[in-house]
Amino acid sequence: MRIVRAALLLPLVLAATACGSDDAPALQATATAPPIAPSLRPSTPASAPTGDPATRAAAAVAAMSDTDLAGQVLMPYAYGSNATTVDKGSAAGNQGLAGVNTPAEMIAKFHLGGLILVGFTAKDPTGATNPTTNVENPQQVRALTDGLQAAARQLPGGAPLMIGTDQEYGVVTRVTQGVTMLPSAMGAGAAGRPQLTEGAWRAAGTELAAMGITVDFAPVADTLGPPANTVIGSRAFGADAKANALQVAAAVRGLEGVGVAAGLKHFPGHGHTSGDSHEGLPVVTQSKAAWTAQDLPPFKAGVDAGAGVVMSGHLDLQAFDKGVPATFSKKIMTDVLRGQLKFTGVAVTDAMNMPPAMKWAPGEAAVRALNAGNDMLLMPPDIGAARDGILAGLKDGSLKKQRLTEAVTRILTLKFRTAQKKQPDLSVVASRAHEQAVGALDAASITVLRGPCSGALMSGPITVTSSSDREVARVTLVRALQAQGFKVQAAGGTVIHLVGYGDKSVDLSPSARVTVMMDTPYLLAAAKSPVLVATYSSSKLSLTALAAVVAGKAKAPGKSPVAVPGLPRTAC
Repeated sequence: MRIVRAALLLPLVLAATACGSDDAPALQATATAPPIAPSLRPSTPASAPTGDPATRAAAAVAAMSDTDLAGQVLMPYAYGSNATTVDKGSAAGNQGLAGVNTPAEMIAKFHLGGLILVGFTAKDPTGATNPTTNVENPQQVRALTDGLQAAARQLPGGAPLMIGTDQEYGVVTRVTQGVTMLPSAMGAGAAGRPQLTEGAWRAAGTELAAMGITVDFAPVADTLGPPANTVIGSRAFGADAKANALQVAAAVRGLEGVGVAAGLKHFPGHGHTSGDSHEGLPVVTQSKAAWTAQDLPPFKAGVDAGAGVVMSGHLDLQAFDKGVPATFSKKIMTDVLRGQLKFTGVAVTDAMNMPPAMKWAPGEAAVRALNAGNDMLLMPPDIGAARDGILAGLKDGSLKKQRLTEAVTRILTLKFRTAQKKQPDLSVVASRAHEQAVGALDAASITVLRGPCSGALMSGPITVTSSSDREVARVTLVRALQAQGFKVQAAGGTVIHLVGYGDKSVDLSPSARVTVMMDTPYLLAAAKSPVLVATYSSSKLSLTALAAVVAGKAKAPGKSPVAVPGLPRTAC
């Protein structure tokens, strides 16, 4: 998604989908309106499909008009935290996007097949900057998704809505309040235990399902290349394609096993470029052999594990189709994804409001993306223009009806399949069982890159320091250390210094005994502290696991999944 870079003020949550909504830190919700009481009973929508999803999809598609079909391939975002009641600012944003006031009206007007829930700062079609969020807390999200599904049931065919979000955990996390927060993908890569990854993602998927989210645009299947790649960073499991493949497959099994479609991204791989597709068209210069060895394995593993969705990347993979963004390349999205990987699920574009997709008018871009092999168009910059472009393409022959019906059949098949699962009760969210599953993964991820491997890392009073925008993480660690029996004081103690996403060498502390990196560990190469630790994450459970290691009550079994100059993968 196209993002306003002012959002970088908040470093621990990335915004909007590029990457499904992903690559830049996201603006967090500050709404103070009272939460909307949701239904807390386990429920299945009144029109929940029964029978074979593919059979139902084929029957539904056969009865759809061209307008219905065109709407089903669109997955925009909308303003407002409720389906039918929004404030004036959200109504204005929706008017700019779609000429309606509410998300429910947007679904009705365009016969939408999906909607993505977001939290970011974006530019609307008029060029105005609008902060928006649909994701304040689990209760609000559940009430919103219930309302969205009610609107979708009024459409011809009554198919459920595909409701997606970018819940990668780590720096790209949409729902941050009241949920069990997983470590970043790189944290899981450091743990190197796919069975723990699967258990953590099963917990995450259960919570997403309880909130009414049917598709998670995760996991990131990119293999991380050079340190210059700051776009992906800790969102990737690591730099080893084979190890990443095991992790991706585990995450997919966890999500899909509880009825949430996993969305692999960013195909064909965003890890071997330093460019940012939010700003231009990144170039991937690998040979076909290098791509096959370094980038293909995690995507293949995710597809083989049953991922329902693959997200295309706006990337110039020159060895396959030089100069053409992968999203718009039939050689990549059809020949490679469908032919070589045998993917039969839903191919979703990265955000269509990003620069590489804005090369063409919205209608033409929509037709090009569908002809390349994508099935669903994420976040079109002008919903009406995209829909009208599809209809015009059907009339002038630039888009074949067979290609559109194929796309919608895949979409409906996935939607009917995910709708067969009974929706969990909201009481599962942030449950003790989920904290235990995720906490085990966090504990396995903690990595000591310099320092002792047994016993307490510190004694006596401790002072925890950080850059100014790490205050939440600093306070979280203070409380975790106090729970371990440490005396923590404002100044004068032995220093633990926290650094994280976006920090530079100037943010390091020369007086720290322990420097902790809560993102990619590269910055530790410049740290002078006698003890260097990586958590890869600033979540509460990650910092709780760190406190246990500092106290000498737990080992640090993790190994850095990327090479840090001058340091071992682990000192232990």
